[in-house]
Amino acid sequence: MNNKTLPTTAKVVVIGGGVAGTSCAYHLAKFGWKDIVLLERDQLTSGTTWHAAGLMGQLGASSTITKLRKYSLDLYKELEKKTGLSTGLKQNGAITVASSKERMQELLRQATTAQLSNVEVEVLNKERIKELYPVVKNDDLVGGVYMPKDGQADPVGVTNVLAKAAKILGVQIFEKTPVKKILVKNKKIWGVETTQGKINCEYLVLASGMWSRQIGEDIGVSVPLYPNEHFYVITEPIKDLPKDLPVLRDYNSCLYLKEDAGKILVGIFEPNAKPAFKDSGRVPDDFSFGEFPDDFDHFEPYLEKSFQRLPMLENAGIRKFFSGPESFTPDTQYLLGETPEIKNLYTCCGFNSIGIASSGGAGRVTAEWMVNGHINEDLFSLDIKRFQKFHSSKKFITERVTETLGDLYAMHWPYKQHSTSRNEKLLPYHEELKKVGACFGVAGGFERPMWYSLNEKNPKYEYSFNYQNWYPSVKHETTNARQNVGLFDFSTFSKFDLKGDRTHSELQKICTANIKNEIGKSTYTHMLNKDGGIETDLTVVCLDKNYFRIISSAATRERDKYHILKYLSAGVEFLDVTENICCLGLFGPKSREMIKKLSENDFTSENFKFGTGKNVTINDIKVWAQRISYVGELGYELYTNKDDALNLYKILIKEGKNFNLSHCGMHAMDTMRMESGFLHWGHDISPEENQYQAGLNFSISYKKNVNFIGKDALLKIKDRPLDKKLMMFTLKDSKPGEPLLLHEEPIYLEDKIIGRTTSGNYSFCFNKNLSFGYVNLGNTIETLKDKNLFIEVEKIKYPVEILSKPLNTKDFRKI
Repeated sequence: MNNKTLPTTAKVVVIGGGVAGTSCAYHLAKFGWKDIVLLERDQLTSGTTWHAAGLMGQLGASSTITKLRKYSLDLYKELEKKTGLSTGLKQNGAITVASSKERMQELLRQATTAQLSNVEVEVLNKERIKELYPVVKNDDLVGGVYMPKDGQADPVGVTNVLAKAAKILGVQIFEKTPVKKILVKNKKIWGVETTQGKINCEYLVLASGMWSRQIGEDIGVSVPLYPNEHFYVITEPIKDLPKDLPVLRDYNSCLYLKEDAGKILVGIFEPNAKPAFKDSGRVPDDFSFGEFPDDFDHFEPYLEKSFQRLPMLENAGIRKFFSGPESFTPDTQYLLGETPEIKNLYTCCGFNSIGIASSGGAGRVTAEWMVNGHINEDLFSLDIKRFQKFHSSKKFITERVTETLGDLYAMHWPYKQHSTSRNEKLLPYHEELKKVGACFGVAGGFERPMWYSLNEKNPKYEYSFNYQNWYPSVKHETTNARQNVGLFDFSTFSKFDLKGDRTHSELQKICTANIKNEIGKSTYTHMLNKDGGIETDLTVVCLDKNYFRIISSAATRERDKYHILKYLSAGVEFLDVTENICCLGLFGPKSREMIKKLSENDFTSENFKFGTGKNVTINDIKVWAQRISYVGELGYELYTNKDDALNLYKILIKEGKNFNLSHCGMHAMDTMRMESGFLHWGHDISPEENQYQAGLNFSISYKKNVNFIGKDALLKIKDRPLDKKLMMFTLKDSKPGEPLLLHEEPIYLEDKIIGRTTSGNYSFCFNKNLSFGYVNLGNTIETLKDKNLFIEVEKIKYPVEILSKPLNTKDFRKI
């Protein structure tokens, strides 16, 4: 495939000739970019693509991922016709079986969400499973789901089709051309040095699979993935095996079974996986078409389970025992987007053994991201900027991937927390929170209290798709915070300090609201992309002259920092102070009375208005106190240096005993923000939405004489009918966990889907199952209020009513 000579310049160099790299190259050329070069160190597919099982499943963990997989399937069919080559695509369907009630609940939720992406799914009973897969043992099965348009493909065939389609559009592909060095200048891609010469380029795509982490590490870029050993066996031909059987997945047994030319491939995604190359921690550069030694002892328990599900396997001979590397990320989602460390360096890797099904769509969005400079889809769950530097450290990633390989087929419980690679970042009062019963989850790398156990019960999640074992805690925490005072930890929130003469004018340019330039004043605002999509959700506080602090959520720290720095001009000093400053939130009707006992400063409503902040002293501790609220109650966020945080915590707890203070976790905060009608970036808002759709246009200022980013797009959107609109719903018959409302459930008008949910919680203060969601064009509160509306959960439709205002209507701003 090599041309005679390597070009000396290119617009884009793609490193990696697997299915991901060829997809990126094809889509970049399809979208009109010229001078695309793909470099492969050996032969196309020689990394991990060649040994992939080639399963083509459309159903993903979210509707976004499902959309990408569905696109991949359609693309491969289309390119087969264009290129005249075969992908080996066989749409023989796929069945996933459930041998427990809980697993069936999970499958029913997936089948429900699939409707939002028009993926065809049939819910099966055990008899129907036997009809579709006659040789299966079904006596222990509860049921299953069938995707008739799923199937399998030849990974080498898919890659060759993408490569040929790319070449037709002018992409140059060079095999046997390893990259020796990535050239960077002023934190921007400059070019690559290869064994065949040097190429100067504007952009680089790292589609280099399991090598991506160490390639990134060599240039100071964090790419958190690591290979595990992945196992499957291929049988000898089996007599009486029906042809064209659907792919069979038995998650509870960690198995997938694929019929191919009269043989069966038995593959596993098991807990306690084996990280590869443990001694060196690096993938050898020359590991092409490589395999690992057999480890039959590791595989045997799962082979036994395959005999139980497919009895005819017990007498089948084994033709091939395979063990080869597959890279996994810390959360089993892939890594896309521009890296925060180096401009114009994009990743398209970390596919967690689902690369064949995913790479068509992943290549498309990577190309769109590069061409437009942003993406108008909710891809945060796939964005490399959801991770921080420590996530790619050898210790963290090698331990975590022992768990994440198994996560693919483990139960996908709501609110599930990982058990490996924990306690990376602890709050100064972590041990104190632990003593009072905190159950911790991870946010932004921090151990953060999610809820507090009552009556000395074990503070541990008992996972369920119904009633949550932490509901009694949240009932206590939320009701007490609304009646007395609750102590919340906000230290994990991202905090960025900006200083300099030009700071205010720069903030005016990148924020939609009119940023208050008066010491102590805060502004709730958003930052947009040029198409008006919501990129960040944040508060800006003026701490002093030419000194502002930005506060945003814990999970979006790297992403928000990247977006701000992308548009911030030189001359503004930017400092990430997230880990230097702690914040304790004191909220509830008795919070003012309590804080007045601790400080001689004036906390009266007249002199400490909502939306303002000031320096105060609490027992000789310097504190920045600001009166804003994400929980819909009177209260204060108290910021202090990390070194003083433990003492401040102890002072608050001691005085809090006189005011019936309760510790409150993140579940309580999330419930209370929904009761108050407040939105959450990543669920209710994203680059897929604009402020008009989300009902956040109050945070747009057209009066300020600044052409802020996204303003031109907003002016066009402003006068058009909205194609969707956020609304609030409650179930008519509300009981905790019946059903458990989460997100991505279809919203129905009679029997027609008109939208999807984005957040769900049970409100104990108002005894309501509460949901937020978007409904499509033409539907308003007025037109829908007397209609039959439903939210569907696990294939059951539950009647709902629209809320015209939040459940919590307390005007805490004027108290």
